[in-house]
Amino acid sequence: MNHKAKHYELERRLKMQQLLAARIALLEERGMKPEEWVKEAYIRKLKADIRKTGSRLRSINASEQLVARKIQLKQEKAVAEKEARENRGSKPEKVKAAKPPRKEKKAKEKPPASEDQE
Repeated sequence: MNHKAKHYELERRLKMQQLLAARIALLEERGMKPEEWVKEAYIRKLKADIRKTGSRLRSINASEQLVARKIQLKQEKAVAEKEARENRGSKPEKVKAAKPPRKEKKAKEKPPASEDQE
């Protein structure tokens, strides 16, 4: 998910939590028990929305960690190449994969030309 959406998801989650707290306070004023809150559709919807935003935030955090890890690996690789160049005094040479040797083809022996065919 887009890492720029993190701010909006945090705001949405906070708003849903505030709505849930306000609804629970209203239900307490009316004398409802916590077992009855669970059955109310609006409370279930708010809890579901909070779970959804939590899931979105986890995916955003996972993508941010992935990007950070990629950047760290790239920097480590650049430092290692720089040290290798300084140690050698030239650019690092790329090692090509060794190709397996070719098999020699057997030469086909032609039968001696007979004089009858001429």
